[in-house]
Amino acid sequence: MIKNPEALFKQISLGVYVIGVSDGTRQNAFTAAWVMQVSFNPPLLAIGIHPESYSYQLLQAGGVCTVNVLGQDQYALAEHFGRSANDKMAGFQWQKDTTGAPILSESLAYFDCQVSHFTNAGDHKIAVCKVIAAARLNEGRPLYLLVEIQ
Repeated sequence: MIKNPEALFKQISLGVYVIGVSDGTRQNAFTAAWVMQVSFNPPLLAIGIHPESYSYQLLQAGGVCTVNVLGQDQYALAEHFGRSANDKMAGFQWQKDTTGAPILSESLAYFDCQVSHFTNAGDHKIAVCKVIAAARLNEGRPLYLLVEIQ
């Protein structure tokens, strides 16, 4: 038994990312902190996503996404894309690479990905994604958080 697991989980630092998803017609973006590299060869990233979210529907249907790295001065972007809202992508510059998934132009860097597979992880799904393309867009230091798991 772990004593006070909530307090211990608060010690885990996480990067903060905007995940762009597309099904070929519709697109959306959401904030994620549960992202990590899981392989060098092939280059794979894992993303935690709630299976009841609109973004999960698009990710499942389209099979593509981008992982956009936020900078230390972009906490407001993390908050913006962390909310549910109609057309929350409006007012931002977006671009595309190989997969056609939306890339946030003001991010520090992006990884353009194709979903390899999904797996169950408690109340979330993990999307394991193969990196197809990637690039640095802007200079800066990545945004990290100590999170409060509830």
